[in-house]
Amino acid sequence: MLSRLTRLQAVAVCALPVVALIATAALAPLPFSVAQPGMTANVLGDNKGTPVITISGAPTRQTRGELRMTTIEATSPDTDVSLGDVIDGWFATDQAIMPRDSVYPSGESVKEIERHNTEQMRQSQDAATAAALDYLDLSERDVKVTLTLADVGGPSAGLLFTLGIIDKLDGDGSGGDLTGGRTIAGTGTIDADGRVGPVGGVALKTQAARRDGATVFLVPRAECADARSELPKGLRLVPVTTLESAVDALTALEKGKGSVPSC
Repeated sequence: MLSRLTRLQAVAVCALPVVALIATAALAPLPFSVAQPGMTANVLGDNKGTPVITISGAPTRQTRGELRMTTIEATSPDTDVSLGDVIDGWFATDQAIMPRDSVYPSGESVKEIERHNTEQMRQSQDAATAAALDYLDLSERDVKVTLTLADVGGPSAGLLFTLGIIDKLDGDGSGGDLTGGRTIAGTGTIDADGRVGPVGGVALKTQAARRDGATVFLVPRAECADARSELPKGLRLVPVTTLESAVDALTALEKGKGSVPSC
């Protein structure tokens, strides 16, 4: 003969599967990456003892100020991210929880992802060189540009590479620096025609930029809302859509004339 369970016993029995499910979810790896502000590098200077931009075949100029490309650091694609990590990241202002597929190509090994990111960086450098020389009406047959940035992959430094090449070759076009002596940071892809594209992780990149002394941040216009979400005090956002709009905005800042767009 079966005995009747008390209400407390019944609740306890029913709760067991729920507790087990929660415990499993808390320990199970989830398809996310935890990202945080990464390193920045001045493309007008050296990185790990090597000039980021080397130009031959045309005279270059001494530059003042800095143009800092920005990065994020994310947990590696083979790192297990738990529910606890996700919850911690949601409440941290210097972290972001991102779908792993938005950070790394899905279905690829770590080595394949490294090769993919290296190839994206190479393509970005080629596009930056083409866009900069086209903007200055210079030929790639005559001017050779070498871009070197250790331990960084992906396409998001394209805009800053392009601006760095232009600053070294021509500055603002009338003897001044594109930076106006400031520390300018930013992010954005670029194609050979000078179109600037979004990259992701902008809110974290603004934090990296301000940490390393930037007062102005160039952001793809499509990512203004993300950039404003955790904007550090003292950092001015300047949205851009093309290389020409970026140069125009920097020149207006430098000379204190003309309209500087804002998010």
